[in-house]
Amino acid sequence: MKETFEKLVDHLLSNGFFMEEAVEILEKMLIAGAVERTGGNRCAASKLLGIHRNTLQRKMLEYKIGEPRRKPVRHVQAPRRRLKVG
Repeated sequence: MKETFEKLVDHLLSNGFFMEEAVEILEKMLIAGAVERTGGNRCAASKLLGIHRNTLQRKMLEYKIGEPRRKPVRHVQAPRRRLKVG
């Protein structure tokens, strides 16, 4: 594994990748892989990656991975009107 990683680093340096760009690519691929591996379970994916669930959510939004999740809207029934008799 270490040898493969060293070859990747050498390749990135040889082809003019900046560190920020390389970190972004690696982070994006790790996040996408973890989310896929856990079947979309973001809590499990964050545990697999060793980061907080909110950090995972923020990075997923940043890298445009998956659909943004929002809490479901709770519908409140409007009060019923009474009919006037008479």
